Amino acid sequence: MSIAFLFPGQGSQVPGMLHELPDHPVVHQTMAETGEILGMNVLTIDTEEKLQSTVSVQLCLLVSEVAAARVLLEEGVRPDMAAGHSVGAFAAAVIAGAMDFPSAITTVKRRAELMEQAYPEGYGMGVVTGLKQDNIIKLTADEFSKDMPVYPANLNAEDQVTLAGDKRGIEFILRLAKQEGARKAFLLPVSVPSHCELLHGVSKELTAELDKIPFKNPSIPCLSNSTARALRKGEDIRHDLAVSIARPVKWHEATLLMKEMGATLFLEMPPGRVLTDLAGAALPSVRSLSFARSGIKSAVLLGKRYRNGRERII
Repeated sequence: MSIAFLFPGQGSQVPGMLHELPDHPVVHQTMAETGEILGMNVLTIDTEEKLQSTVSVQLCLLVSEVAAARVLLEEGVRPDMAAGHSVGAFAAAVIAGAMDFPSAITTVKRRAELMEQAYPEGYGMGVVTGLKQDNIIKLTADEFSKDMPVYPANLNAEDQVTLAGDKRGIEFILRLAKQEGARKAFLLPVSVPSHCELLHGVSKELTAELDKIPFKNPSIPCLSNSTARALRKGEDIRHDLAVSIARPVKWHEATLLMKEMGATLFLEMPPGRVLTDLAGAALPSVRSLSFARSGIKSAVLLGKRYRNGRERII
């Protein structure tokens, strides 16, 4: 039996997320390390006000996910593969040993700054559920406008697609989707148009930043955001982290691939719960658990049982 660590992306953040992490020495060490890297107390940026900033959101997600995964590792729960959704890919790369945590912190900070600078206002993301992927993709193509561009961004499930672009255009597509029978269609708490061609400039600058950082071959496969393929070389992970910001996230395909690679347990790092629900819907035969929802004790106990080959319900 194999364990996959899942690292969620922007949109999963909640106020107080860092304060909700377990009282564990590894968490405290991660917070202290982050403070040294940033020259500030990271616990001050997970407030509702601070999380209006893309920089604060992405840093909090990275720190939360790495801290939680380190707790699981310390407690004897080791993954066989890792997959990160959007900015979560940086946490996956750290836990897989492809890049070091200080480099991830500084790069994610710069990534978020570039995204904010490129689109300071009027842009964002929305999500449609209850319509087939092909229908949503066709709808955005048929209604595309250069004045209010909208693109399919995250292909999360067979019936869930996240859109990115001009907020006015997104709201228009969301209204049409509801008319077409979508179960849900709403704007996300994201202020930048991630994972679409609008961010090609950011991708180019991010490539230059990542070229300065040493990468190693990972100890476990990392699933690509942009191709939904298993990456086993450090240089491939470097490239994927750079280009994926301007390409759709093929999360549904990545989830299916992890099952093909032998995953029998998905463990999602906090604060996320969405990836757990997506995995449960797509692959009901694979056990899925959200660290944030279950707590550390359940996550560790279940992880150890799967690690030792004893699959039992707790």
